[in-house]
Amino acid sequence: MTIILTNDDGIDAPGLRSLLQVTAKKLMNVAIVAPQLPHSGCGHQVTTHRPFQLECRSPAEFAVDGTPADCTRISVSHLFPDEVEWVLSGINPGGNLGADVYISGTVAAVREAALHRIPGIAISHYIQRRRPIDWDLAAQLSLKVLDKLMSLPPQPGTYWNVNLPHLDIHSPEPEIVVCPLCTQPLPVAYRLEADHFHYAGDYSQRRRDPGSDVEVCFSGQISVTPIEL
Repeated sequence: MTIILTNDDGIDAPGLRSLLQVTAKKLMNVAIVAPQLPHSGCGHQVTTHRPFQLECRSPAEFAVDGTPADCTRISVSHLFPDEVEWVLSGINPGGNLGADVYISGTVAAVREAALHRIPGIAISHYIQRRRPIDWDLAAQLSLKVLDKLMSLPPQPGTYWNVNLPHLDIHSPEPEIVVCPLCTQPLPVAYRLEADHFHYAGDYSQRRRDPGSDVEVCFSGQISVTPIEL
């Protein structure tokens, strides 16, 4: 059985390499099937009206001229039919909390897996005040999450959305908190310049439901949300 690693930031993104580091520690049989180019914010877009190519970089690494959802589709239908056990997507540089799951290509990859009754986990890393991500720490936290979630019996038609907090150097080790998806909208603010609208929403000031994934992650814990199709 094969574990598929993918993302929406492109096959050479550091977050994907961090996820590969995690799965190597778990001695998993993994294959990378990821977009050639970044597709952040593409949602569940799929490529059906043009042909697309597949670049084979090695027997276990493929770059797809398409979207994250395409990567899952080509994995289960062409590359590893009847062999895919899990789809893991990330680690995305930036949160995918609440309403973000409808916009995120990272999450779409595992939602597509769930449609095929294959369990999946999307992992994202909240960025606070534009500070750089410690990818080694992100890998450690992701390993902790995968150990927990992949030991549970899979629920068909359900996938997991995980968000890592942005910790300070002296922060205590975060807890894994299973919590609901926030139902509040993203900030809607625009700046008008020369007849052009520029988005000016402040992600850190978004509204949040008490106890939801936004509140949990922003408070320094690891938010874990099961999502049903």
